Amino acid sequence: MDSNVSTTAEPSLFSNLKYDLPASIVVFLVALPLCLGIALASGAPLFSGIIAGIVGGIVVGFASGSQIGVSGPAAGLAVIVLSAIQEFGTFEVFLLAVVVSGVIQMLLGFAKAGIIGYYFPSSVIKGMLSGIGIIIILKQIPHALGYDKDYEGNFSFVQPDGHNTLSELYYMLDFVSPGAIIIALVSLAILVLWEQPFMQRRPVFKIVQGPLVVVVAGILFNLLFQSMPQFALKGDQIVNIPVAESLSGFLGLFTLPDFSQITNPQIYITAITIAVVASLETLLCVEATDKLDPNKRVTPTNRELKAQGLGNILSGLIGGLPVTQVIVRSSANIQSGGRSKASAIIHGFILLIAAMSIPHILNLIPLASLAAILFLVGYKLAKPALFKQMYKLGKAQFVPFMVTILAIVFTDLLVGIGMGLVFAVFYVLYNNYKKPYFFYPEKHEEGAPIRFELAEDVTFLNKASILQTLNHFPENSKVIIDATNSVNIDLDVIEIIEDFRQNAQYKNIELEILGLYEQKKPKESVQDLTQLVRNGNGPNSKLALQD
Repeated sequence: MDSNVSTTAEPSLFSNLKYDLPASIVVFLVALPLCLGIALASGAPLFSGIIAGIVGGIVVGFASGSQIGVSGPAAGLAVIVLSAIQEFGTFEVFLLAVVVSGVIQMLLGFAKAGIIGYYFPSSVIKGMLSGIGIIIILKQIPHALGYDKDYEGNFSFVQPDGHNTLSELYYMLDFVSPGAIIIALVSLAILVLWEQPFMQRRPVFKIVQGPLVVVVAGILFNLLFQSMPQFALKGDQIVNIPVAESLSGFLGLFTLPDFSQITNPQIYITAITIAVVASLETLLCVEATDKLDPNKRVTPTNRELKAQGLGNILSGLIGGLPVTQVIVRSSANIQSGGRSKASAIIHGFILLIAAMSIPHILNLIPLASLAAILFLVGYKLAKPALFKQMYKLGKAQFVPFMVTILAIVFTDLLVGIGMGLVFAVFYVLYNNYKKPYFFYPEKHEEGAPIRFELAEDVTFLNKASILQTLNHFPENSKVIIDATNSVNIDLDVIEIIEDFRQNAQYKNIELEILGLYEQKKPKESVQDLTQLVRNGNGPNSKLALQD
C-alpha cells in the first residue's frame, strides 16, 4: 500500500465543527501543562514549549494527512534537547539544529521512509498505548496530591528530581496538600458524572465538555483557597505560563536561530539525532492513533514525515522546541469526540490566543485539575478489558504486549517499544521454526511412505526445525520430500536436503524429491544446481535460491 495515499477522502475542514470544537478545548487543556513541563525539562525557555504546541497544532495540523493526530513538543526528546543546549551553550544555536532536523525529516518523507511505521506489530502498539496510560496515571498521582517536583509530561522511570516513578508515590506522602486533594477529588467527580449515560443524552453536556467544567471549578477553588492558608495552593501547584504585558513584549518571547553556526558539524549530528528520534516517535504515534480512531482511517505516513519536517523548520525558526505527533494529546482528542484535523488546528489557535490575551487566567489553573483530566485519559488507554482481550489471543500476542508495558513503565517509551519488538520478533522466528513444512507424525501409518511437504516460502530461519525433523526419520523407510508448492527456498535449506539425500543411503532410506531437482540427475551437487539457477539456466524456473 502506498503510504502517501490516504484510504479515505479528507472531509471539509469544518464539516464536523460541533464535535471538533469541544474536543479542541480539551486538547488545549491537556497540551498546555505538557508544553510548559517539557520545556522546563529540556532546559529551554518556557515559552518555547508553547511555540512548539502552536506550530504542532496549526502548521502540522494543516499539512498532515492525519485526521485525529495532534502534534507538539515530545517528552521523548527532552533529554536530547537538554544535552544539546548545554553543549552548544546557547538556545539560539540549538534552534538551528531544530531547523536542520526539519529539513532531514522532509527528505525522509520524500524518500518514503514512512513505511517503517507499518512494521511495528499490533501487540507492541497496543502495549505502548496501555503502558503510556499506566505511566500517565502513576505520574499524575503526585500532582493530584499537591507534590509537583516532577515536570508534567515526563514518561521516564528515573526522574530529574532524584526519584523514580514508584519511589515518588511514597515520597509524595510527606508533601500532601489538602487544597490540591480537594480540587482533584471534585474534578474526578465531575468527570465521572459527565461520562454517565443520562448526562450524555443531553445535548448541552455534549457541547460543554467535562474537562472545561473541571478547569473552571479548579480556578474558582484556587481563588477561594487564597483566603484560607491551610488550603492555599503554592506557585508550583498551578500553571505557570510566561506573561507579556504588551504585544511587543509578547513578540519578544519568540527567538531566532543563530545561522552563524551553519558550518558547525555538531549542528548536523544533533539534527540527525532529533530527526531520527522524532520521526520514530511520530510513526509509532501514527500507528497507535490509527488503531484508536473509531473510523479506522489510515494516515499517509510519508506525508506525516513531511508535515512534521515543515513543523520543525518553522518551530526552530521562531524559537520553539522540536515537535512530533504525541499520543497523549491525540488520545485526548479521540476520547473527547474529535473527528477531523480541525480539532488539532483549533487547539493550536486557542494556545496562541490564550497565551497572548489571558495568561493571567491560565496561571490560575491548578495542576490537580489537569491531573484529574489526565487520569481519565490514562484509564481509557489502559482499560482492563484490553488486557483480557490480549490474554485470550495467546502468548504470541500477550507476551510482547506485557513486555512493552513493563518496559515502558520501568524505562522509557523508546526502550519499551524496542524490548516489546524483540519479543514480537522472537515469536515470529519461533513460528517460522515450527511451520516451514507440513508433516504430521500422528497421522503417519507404519510402513507407508513418509511425506514431507515444504511450505511456499522456506528461509534460513527454518533450518533448525527442518534439519531436526529430517534427522529423526527412521532407518529403512521411504521418504518423499515435496517442494512442488514452494516458491522461494533458501540455499541453506537446499544444502540441508542435499546433505540428507547423500546420507540417506547409509540409513537405507529410499528418498524421492519432488519439485526441487526436476530434470536433473540426482547425483549432481547442490553447488551445480545453484550455479545453474544463478546463470538463468536452472530447471526450476519458479524456484528462487537466495544466499
